[in-house]
Amino acid sequence: MAATLVLVSFSCTIPIVGNVIVLAAGGQIIKPILAMLSYSLAFAIPFTLFAIFPEWIKSLPKSGGWLNSVKVTLGFLELALCLKFFSIADQAYHWGLLDRDVNIAIWIVIFSLLGIYFLGKLRLSHDSAVEKVTVPRLLLATFMFSFVVYLIPGMFGAPLKALAGYLPPLYTHDFDLTASKNEDAVNTLCEEPKYADFLHLPHGLQGYFDYKQALACARSQHKPLFIDFTGHGCTNCREMEAVVWSDLQVLTRLKNDYVVVALYVDDKTELPESEWYTSRYDNKVKKSIGKQNADLQINNLENNAQPFYVLVGEDERVLAWPYGYDKSVESFVEFLNIGKKKYGELYK
Repeated sequence: MAATLVLVSFSCTIPIVGNVIVLAAGGQIIKPILAMLSYSLAFAIPFTLFAIFPEWIKSLPKSGGWLNSVKVTLGFLELALCLKFFSIADQAYHWGLLDRDVNIAIWIVIFSLLGIYFLGKLRLSHDSAVEKVTVPRLLLATFMFSFVVYLIPGMFGAPLKALAGYLPPLYTHDFDLTASKNEDAVNTLCEEPKYADFLHLPHGLQGYFDYKQALACARSQHKPLFIDFTGHGCTNCREMEAVVWSDLQVLTRLKNDYVVVALYVDDKTELPESEWYTSRYDNKVKKSIGKQNADLQINNLENNAQPFYVLVGEDERVLAWPYGYDKSVESFVEFLNIGKKKYGELYK
């Protein structure tokens, strides 16, 4: 159980523990200890309580047909969620095997079967016969079929904002009826962006994926640089892009007031050997795009969490307090306004 718990929760461990490690490496003591104590207690308390009060285990419901239904239900959910983790690897290594519409199609089938299962029309081995559909089963089936109806527009390019962090990005969608509305979303770029053949920005934004190239363009255009430390496996990043970046106020400012660069910290693309370097932080050779971007964030900003948004000027001075995961459009607009105002004060 402990091993399974660690594996299932691993994707949520890295952003939290990674940030704590950076704090500890920076010389802080109290915050890292308290953070890790709180984090470990959440995992340890259930096991500890059952060990101290073993009689509580006797009060747990006995196994039976209902438990097999629970296992089958969780099995369907695991099948659906495993696509999320496969899609992360697919994007990080650029295999191109799991497009967004394929993912949605599989989900529609899985959750339709689960709804049918709740109605007792689909039986697996060890299942008890469902003579009458109970109210809980009916409610669960209703929820599953409602979720399927919600998914169907996604097959034609609907953004499905509520699931933005769990589906492959929209640029992988083969059949997008909404793509035409972003055709006018074009920024003036100084040169062809590196890695633009396999890395992308959302909502038709034009930008860069290499820090030095983006900084040079920002200097030549006399604009502040908007740095997006992101990742293929960053659920919160996709939610920010779907909920906050899509707002017209935010999108307009990103298009007109900033040069945008997205730095993927988990991309596995290996660079030519001439671009490798040894990190000052851990003395390891950084060979891939993701490793170099992560090293840039840790070395310069002492942070290892995503999303992490930074506004810098021509001399790489930070213009506003960096912005993390906060889905308030008003706060994000204020963040962008502060950066633009500070840039005007310093460089114009």
